[in-house]
Amino acid sequence: MTNPLLSPSNLPFGLPPFADIEDVHYAEAVEAGLAEQLAEIQAIVDNPEPASFENTALAMEQSGQLLGRAAAALYTLVSADASDPIMELETRLSPLLSAHQDAVYLNRGLFERFAALDSAALNGEAALNGEASLNGEAALNGEASLNGEAALNGGAVLDGEAARLVDEYLKEFRQSGIALDGTGQERLMAVNAELATLGTAFGQRVKEGMKSASLLLDDSAELAGLPADDVASAAEAARTAGHAGKFLLTLIQPSNQPALAALENRDVRRRLYEASIGRGSGGGSLDVQDLVMDMVRLRAEKARLLGFANFAELMVDRQTAPDFGAVQTMLNTLAPAAVRNADAEAAALAGIASHPLEAWDWAFYSARVKRERYAVDEQALRPYFELDRVLNDGVFFAANALYGITFHKRTDLEGYHPDVRVWEVRNADGTGLGLFLGDYYRRDSKRGGAWMNSLVEQSSLLGTRPVVINNLNISKPPAGEPTLLTLDELRTTFHEFGHALHGLFSAVTYPRFAGTSVPRDFVEYPSQVNEMWIMWPEVLSNYARHYATGEALPQEVVDRLDAARLWGEGFGTTEYLGAALLDLAWHLLDGADVPAGTVEFEAKALAAAGVAHSLIPPRYRTGYFQHIFAGGGYAAGYYSYIWSEVLDAETVDWFKDNGGLTRTNGDFFRSELLSKGNSRDPLESFRAFRGRDAELGPLLRRRGLD
Repeated sequence: MTNPLLSPSNLPFGLPPFADIEDVHYAEAVEAGLAEQLAEIQAIVDNPEPASFENTALAMEQSGQLLGRAAAALYTLVSADASDPIMELETRLSPLLSAHQDAVYLNRGLFERFAALDSAALNGEAALNGEASLNGEAALNGEASLNGEAALNGGAVLDGEAARLVDEYLKEFRQSGIALDGTGQERLMAVNAELATLGTAFGQRVKEGMKSASLLLDDSAELAGLPADDVASAAEAARTAGHAGKFLLTLIQPSNQPALAALENRDVRRRLYEASIGRGSGGGSLDVQDLVMDMVRLRAEKARLLGFANFAELMVDRQTAPDFGAVQTMLNTLAPAAVRNADAEAAALAGIASHPLEAWDWAFYSARVKRERYAVDEQALRPYFELDRVLNDGVFFAANALYGITFHKRTDLEGYHPDVRVWEVRNADGTGLGLFLGDYYRRDSKRGGAWMNSLVEQSSLLGTRPVVINNLNISKPPAGEPTLLTLDELRTTFHEFGHALHGLFSAVTYPRFAGTSVPRDFVEYPSQVNEMWIMWPEVLSNYARHYATGEALPQEVVDRLDAARLWGEGFGTTEYLGAALLDLAWHLLDGADVPAGTVEFEAKALAAAGVAHSLIPPRYRTGYFQHIFAGGGYAAGYYSYIWSEVLDAETVDWFKDNGGLTRTNGDFFRSELLSKGNSRDPLESFRAFRGRDAELGPLLRRRGLD
């Protein structure tokens, strides 16, 4: 059978033909893609013509299409439906892909062609012909040509996106080590390959650890307090795992598990909590401490090779934050107020508990406070948040009201798993925008957490339109039963769709800049903004209806939810800051001071940062901190959620001040921000939208920290 990944898909929007792809096809296509792109790059380097925008930058953007297509399909399965052969393939290919990245950005000939485009003028200190510089006043900004008569593309002046493309390539060359000598580059490549292998192993152990830590119970009486549909889901999970007649409480990725808020049996709460926070650090084959220590040492070495004091400074250098000091200042400003709020909440909980409060009791008594003080019972709200209705009458409804887009089920198109749903997304004028795939249920082959990824990224240069996926980990109910969401799952559904909109609305020329390909500390911003519509009256009244009766969520309940809005912010902010500051603590180490174990280091790091709290573990402990150790996408960057929330809080205020849920507002946000990707400085896009730089005040008020 011909490998379907070796040629572009004939399906709408380039959706991979998953039904026709076998495991062996992924390896063949990725390896062919690696060889093909290296040949394409060698052709750029060997081109006898002088470097031009077309024969260098454009050629580079057009290279690697087979590799991109194959890797996007493969890593979708790695995250969302990884069989044993797929995990083995990931282990084998991850160092090859790392080596390939190095082969591209440590290619001296390729760098020199890009440097020739720059001609030492991008720093604004030199002019190309003594009359024009590339500092934004002339040449690449479209106001002057590069030689006084013609631009690098042979006749037209480079526009801002083209200028940024050259600049971003040069930046990546420099951040990847092009300035190192041969010995330094050789060591850097070895470090990168080892980090890729370790990150893959960490992710695989964490996924298996989450599965093995699930709590198996014999008697439904032990589940007293859980809603009936959760009990049914636990029974179904046990049956699927081969334990028919029992009940399996599966875990989600963060430390605190949703069932802790409802379980009346205190010992079951303790066992569930300890199973959760003990992942990855209790010895045995799934312990990740050895991987963490090796990664921390190697990351510190990599930072030194590239001229940085530590890995945190290296990573922040690639973000929108001006420097590492600015990140530390912000987190240190928030921490004391967050802990004070958490202490006040703890005192309230201790006042109603009949025993000394422990960490596994917090969620249970916090839910009681909400019921008694605010008359809010989160479990009783779940029948009003049925998944299909939330999607169609909430998430999609808000997107239609704001942007005019519509969603059309494509039952003729298949995803990579039977649970995956496919919608075609169309603009207000009926033109096709892209495909949206939703994969909402938990399964053993899926990693924990929630995320968005792209199967196809938009690019007018390549003529591609976006195909994006949202993955969640909601417990799957028995067949025929409704999927009822918790408030947290409701928030996650809107949040991840904000990422999807960022990908769907991309309107850039070059694939490098598409959608969510922005700095890590900006990427969470659009997704956080989309959460504002959860409680927007027009949206809420449309989707929040009882799944059985159709009754709308009563207004008095909505009012009580609003009154209770700040309850729990002390806990939420403290657990988040604990994880963010723990992340930075690991990546401030210089390599020589890496500890022998994780638990003691965590305690010291949290105490030093002022966020140690006996009742509030970090949102992620080291043993399952997938964000920062499984591939490292958020390494020294978990702070980005709160950094982005500064922009988000400002944006929510803007929408409220300008009329809220209107097409005018949505179209403006889409055109000035969501569509731009990284085609211009993301903070410039924010300023174009907001009219000024962001201020911290709205965030402090939102979290009760002012």
